[in-house]
Amino acid sequence: MNDISDRSIMTALGRQLTRAVAKQSVTVGNLANLDTPGYKTRAVSFDDVLDQQVQGGSPVAVTHAGHLPGMAGAAAGGQINEVAGLATRRDGNNVELDRELLQMSRASGDFAAAQTALAAKFRLLRYAIAESR
Repeated sequence: MNDISDRSIMTALGRQLTRAVAKQSVTVGNLANLDTPGYKTRAVSFDDVLDQQVQGGSPVAVTHAGHLPGMAGAAAGGQINEVAGLATRRDGNNVELDRELLQMSRASGDFAAAQTALAAKFRLLRYAIAESR
């Protein structure tokens, strides 16, 4: 039987917060370059790294002893890639305002969900400590 520990829950929530922040950071970069000629939309992809690990592909490279495995490419363990299939304007830029705002909203929702779960966990801990006195 699988036992889910407090540590694994906290770790998973921390990863979710980190990924949401990474997605927001890339989206903010896209929005900042909305009018930059030649700029190509970027996105953080975590699926590629996960697929490599599951399929037994080459492990994520660690270039420095202080780096954590899986942190290459983006702060949260994903890879930052250009988004394919978007319409390009005459200036070579393919950033779409509506798409980026939707991505920002999704990342914000992911962050809020993880933050709410984390706050509930801490409320339970505070309650347990107060009741033991």
